Amino acid sequence: MANKNTICLWYEGTALAAANFYAQTFPDSAVGAIFRAPSDYPAGKQGDVLTVEFTVAGIPCIGLNGGPHFKHSEAFSFQIATEDQAETDRLWNAIVGNGGQESECGWCKDQWGLSWQITPRVLIDGIADADPAVAKRVFEAMMTMRKIDIAAIEAARRGGATG
Repeated sequence: MANKNTICLWYEGTALAAANFYAQTFPDSAVGAIFRAPSDYPAGKQGDVLTVEFTVAGIPCIGLNGGPHFKHSEAFSFQIATEDQAETDRLWNAIVGNGGQESECGWCKDQWGLSWQITPRVLIDGIADADPAVAKRVFEAMMTMRKIDIAAIEAARRGGATG
């Protein structure tokens, strides 16, 4: 890759599968070069995938098949800004519905344990509202959610019931 900074994500032999899933799921995503072992090595065989270059929503990444030594945690996540409920639902359902797991406040994990924040722009704008009462209502509405419900966030921003 020609990028100065690239996110390297550790997988247990599944980097190519993860990269393919991300490329199929997120806009502005693609799988790039796949590097295979030129010979046998202690943890694998010649031809095994060592690294995969890929892009997730415009962010350059490398998937490293490093083995079982390290696991993903919520200390790292991708935050994907969505424009509407349909996009929010599509991405959330793709991650959770393909072996992933729901969490709180728009967070979920994919089947590889990588954390994602599926975050509608209306939520970001609402929490950052110049009126502290609006920001508080939006924040409190978000705290009750798993997948973000844009209609409830908009209602909270207006001062209405959040359901």
